[in-house]
Amino acid sequence: METSMRLDKFLSQMGKGSRSQIKEMAKKGRIFVNGQAEKKTERKICPERDQVTLDGCPVAYAAFEYYMLNKPQGVVSATEDSRYQTVVELIEGAVRKDLFPVGRLDVDTEGLLLITNDGELAHRLLSPKRHVDKTYYAHILGTLPAGSKEQFETGIVLEDGLKTMPAVLTVLPEEQLGENLTAVTLTIQEGKFHQVKRMFQALGCQVVYLKRLSMGSLVLDEKLKTGEYRKLTEEELAGLKRGESIE
Repeated sequence: METSMRLDKFLSQMGKGSRSQIKEMAKKGRIFVNGQAEKKTERKICPERDQVTLDGCPVAYAAFEYYMLNKPQGVVSATEDSRYQTVVELIEGAVRKDLFPVGRLDVDTEGLLLITNDGELAHRLLSPKRHVDKTYYAHILGTLPAGSKEQFETGIVLEDGLKTMPAVLTVLPEEQLGENLTAVTLTIQEGKFHQVKRMFQALGCQVVYLKRLSMGSLVLDEKLKTGEYRKLTEEELAGLKRGESIE
């Protein structure tokens, strides 16, 4: 089914300026539709069929974009911030200008972050009712108490009295982490504020390194260095939309 929209809305969504700016561009003869100069920016076009150029350059159209980002530390999971660089600013060359991160990773947390403009998919992935698995790799400072795995399985009571949903803790046989450090993976189905850190704090331990490895069926590409990104494959996107879990 073809999409019909106003020319100024199309160009604005593709990041070519505000509607008033686009109107001025049209007056100056800078916008062409199917090879003809177009002065009326309120006219309807079909982005999938009509060819739009601005200053002689084709304007590509994308209804939705999906990027896998290996988030680095020191970057915030937001669309704009007055203090820090945002994860959206890392995505260079995007067609859409309305991208946003699906969920949040703390400024000092690394790893998998989905960047998109698909609000419906984001809602499904973040809805507590969906119970979407999110797996993290962490370095823990302090000794995990006996029975920690069972405590996570039944739910951790945080310092504010809130009890989390059941989670899966795995202690890894890592070496050379340093004295009193333990490597673990943790799978949760929630996304409360600082949740992973607070869960370990409730057991008297401190998270000193945290990296998200997966979200639902989407697994961080090991080839992506921190700060790097790529578009999702068709298979990855289909898996997310079907609500698949990691096998």
